[in-house]
Amino acid sequence: MEPAVHVLSHPLVARDLSKLRAKDTGSEGFRALIRRISRALAVDALDDVATREITIETPLESTPGSEIAESVVLVPVLRAGLGLVDGFLDALPEARVLHLGLVRDEETLTPSCYLSKLASLRPDERVYILDPMLATGGSAVAAIDMVRAIGLERPPTFVCVVAAPEGIAKIHGNHPDVPILTAAIDRETDDNGYIRPGLGDAGDRLFGG
Repeated sequence: MEPAVHVLSHPLVARDLSKLRAKDTGSEGFRALIRRISRALAVDALDDVATREITIETPLESTPGSEIAESVVLVPVLRAGLGLVDGFLDALPEARVLHLGLVRDEETLTPSCYLSKLASLRPDERVYILDPMLATGGSAVAAIDMVRAIGLERPPTFVCVVAAPEGIAKIHGNHPDVPILTAAIDRETDDNGYIRPGLGDAGDRLFGG
């Protein structure tokens, strides 16, 4: 299966991503920018979500309308993944949010789980794993493994703001059917596992340290 990587190309996203990368953008601005970018990512990610027809009453008459017909679950990878949640909820307020906490050993770059709220996840639900950065891919693969362990009927989608080629290869080496949605593919990861040029530590920049 050909790996699916979609880069969201839009002039407003490109503008906001440039501001997001800038080292002099503070936490308040960073949070606002990442929310706008995640809202755009959400609209793209949900472009084929199932709907069903309903009847609504306007002030003048009845007319056909639509509502979302499937359960959508957001799985933010803590803590940086929290930055993408509000933008997705702006687009789809009825989505469920199930948190997943992973911490990476800074020497081995190996992730371990310290929090999982996935117990209520159902196989028929549509899942989006949210993490601003796809660097080496270790945490992403761990998150995908945990989500798929419950027997999802379809692959989850991994959504990030910036991806490195190494992370994309890592995901598709382990889960070739998992789509990746990102706002940019950067050059590489360095010896410390940071994306270059990247945007720094997304968690620190979101929450001020």
